[in-house]
Amino acid sequence: MIPAQQVIDTALATATGADTETIVLVTDKAEASLRWAGNSMTTNGVSSSRTTTVVTIVRDDEGPRVGSLCSAEVDPALIPELVAASQEAAAGAPEARDAAELVAGTGAPDDWDADVPGTGAEVFAELAAGLSRGFRGADQLYGFARHEVSTTFLASSAGLRRRFTQPTGTVEINAKRDGASAWAGISSPDFVDVRCDSLLEQLSTRLGWAARTVELPAGRYETLMPPSTVADMMIYLGWTMSGRGAQEGRTALSAPGGGTRVGERLTELPLTLYSDPHAFELECAPFVATGASSETASVFDNGLDIGCVDWIRGGVINALVYPRAAAAEFGAPVALAADNLLMTGGSASMAEMIASTERGLLLTTLWYIREVDPTTLLLTGLTRDGVYLVEDGQVRAAVNNFRFNESPLDLLRRATQAGIAEPTLPREWGDWATRAVMPSLRIPDFHMSSVSQAQ
Repeated sequence: MIPAQQVIDTALATATGADTETIVLVTDKAEASLRWAGNSMTTNGVSSSRTTTVVTIVRDDEGPRVGSLCSAEVDPALIPELVAASQEAAAGAPEARDAAELVAGTGAPDDWDADVPGTGAEVFAELAAGLSRGFRGADQLYGFARHEVSTTFLASSAGLRRRFTQPTGTVEINAKRDGASAWAGISSPDFVDVRCDSLLEQLSTRLGWAARTVELPAGRYETLMPPSTVADMMIYLGWTMSGRGAQEGRTALSAPGGGTRVGERLTELPLTLYSDPHAFELECAPFVATGASSETASVFDNGLDIGCVDWIRGGVINALVYPRAAAAEFGAPVALAADNLLMTGGSASMAEMIASTERGLLLTTLWYIREVDPTTLLLTGLTRDGVYLVEDGQVRAAVNNFRFNESPLDLLRRATQAGIAEPTLPREWGDWATRAVMPSLRIPDFHMSSVSQAQ
């Protein structure tokens, strides 16, 4: 496999046409994985792959048009074919709605020609040792861990050259005892900070709570949402914060009568929801690198810097996502989302929140979340692997699972307390969104719409 830099040079040299501009993205990925079941290691593996995307922009009398083709082939002889297919797609495409000038190049970064880092099974050494200790206990442990290192090279015919390496790691453990189960997960860029013993202790505590069970009907309950469940709801909110969608009246962030809800107060709690590519231990690409346009990203913006953006500031909706073309169309500031999400503004520990609860639920994980109504951002989903009854400041029992109906915007509006922000892994979206910091939230009337038979 030839170096990614050589793929880019070949693709740009192959592209022709006076009215043609070309963007090339090459991502080299190394991945290691580890699985276990029934207190025994089952499989592990290491793989590597490459994706090459060629974006062609044709600017002529018919307006700017875009063609984008992606390939996992690594044969260098096929690069000209990929470029030709991209050019053909551009020639037959409609006029691009998000057209803008390409981001100008300033030369290759210092690390442009550096070797591409990888990963291997050795990254799991401490985790495996901790699991081995856990396998000797009474609880049955199941789960998996993965570590991925992706290096993206971005270049264009305008001289742009950018590079970024993204490490991503996750651990998910499911523990079972006497018919009860509990889940815990964590994300880590390098596994140095993964404390397996702490995760297993947390799971053992939850399984201990489940020694007693109580059946509850559907209804509205005061509910404590730990960071993982808050992350699942807020990440979905982040995915829907398109400025264009709001301006066109299609989302929950559209204002009645036109415009958007930017400037509206959601909550009296001093909550700030933001993304920041330079957030400590949640670092992610500080520039746009996309092979396809959407309402929240534009191929024309490839290479554009991404900064820190407060989407909600002090409880007030502060910004929506606008690529350059949409920002110009609607007279809004350019705002681009980094590949992480953080929310701050609380000060209570989960132990303090439980201690101050007279009667309510502790909701540890969410599952199978789907959108019901985009105009209100109403979501539905299931609880799984641990819903607990809190009475008189103590967790007393596990309860049955529920289906819930809630909107993340409405949760923020009704929240009465926020906890300390902590790094967390969302259960539902952990395959796509691993970089999150969230507080716990107290919701006085979380809507458990029906009892679920899920175990």
